[in-house]
Amino acid sequence: MTRYASKTEVSTDRSRVEIERILKRYGATAFGYMWEGTRARIGFAANGRRLRFDLPLPDRKQFLMSPSGRARGEAAVAAAWEQACRQAWRALALVIKAKLEAVEAGIVAFEAKFLAHILLPDDTTVGQWARPQIEAAYQSGETPRRLGRPDA
Repeated sequence: MTRYASKTEVSTDRSRVEIERILKRYGATAFGYMWEGTRARIGFAANGRRLRFDLPLPDRKQFLMSPSGRARGEAAVAAAWEQACRQAWRALALVIKAKLEAVEAGIVAFEAKFLAHILLPDDTTVGQWARPQIEAAYQSGETPRRLGRPDA
């Protein structure tokens, strides 16, 4: 199966601007963007919440060889890496737009659709906070009565 937008020609910059425009259209009150190494991050405020999406980006090293196993030249490596980055940004734009449209249509509440991405006061997301607790519950076979801090 082909990955969504695997052949897109939409630049990462255009996708980022589109995400910002989508967020504004659906009532976001703040937006920010940054990248570091193999990760991009967007943050925004909406519905009285601060949210963050971390977008894993491909490492250029994974494109040194072609699918047939031949070494690629620098231009081919750059082209393949850029295509993978474009695909990732298009997928993020799709996810954010779909979530916001589902909220707008009344299909689901904002907090339910964006729960994993809501920032807690210590700058972790609810997803980062909950994952270890969910894993512990599955390993123990017991549902916690109350979720608490993973280190408590």
